[in-house]
Amino acid sequence: RVTKEVDSTSKEAKAFLKQQEKRQSAAPASFPTVSGVKRPSGMSSLLGKIGSKKQKMSTLEKSKLDWENFKEEEGIVEELAIHNRGKDGYIERKAFLERVDHRQFEIERDIRLSRMKP
Repeated sequence: RVTKEVDSTSKEAKAFLKQQEKRQSAAPASFPTVSGVKRPSGMSSLLGKIGSKKQKMSTLEKSKLDWENFKEEEGIVEELAIHNRGKDGYIERKAFLERVDHRQFEIERDIRLSRMKP
C-alpha cells in the first residue's frame, strides 16, 4: 500500500475525492444487511478524510509526477516516444545486447560440445 500526500485543493485530491464518492455510492449495495455491520457514514467520513491528514507522496511518485509535468510543459512527449522506438533507444540497445550475448553463448556451447565428443 502506498500513501501519497497532496494538497487538498490540487486536481489529484479532487479526482481522488470524486472517486471515493463513486465508491461510497456503489458500496452500500454491496454491503450485507446483517445487523452489527457498520457502514461508513457518507459526508462525515468524507469530511474526516479531507480535514484529518494529507496523503503522503513517495519520492518516486513525486519524481514521476514532476517528469510527466515537465514532458507536457516542454511538449517533448512525442519526441521521446519516437526516439525510444529508434535504434538509439534504451530498449532496442538492451534487446540487441541480449541477442549478441545469446549468440555468443551458443557459439561457445557448440565449441565445448564438439571438443567433448572425441
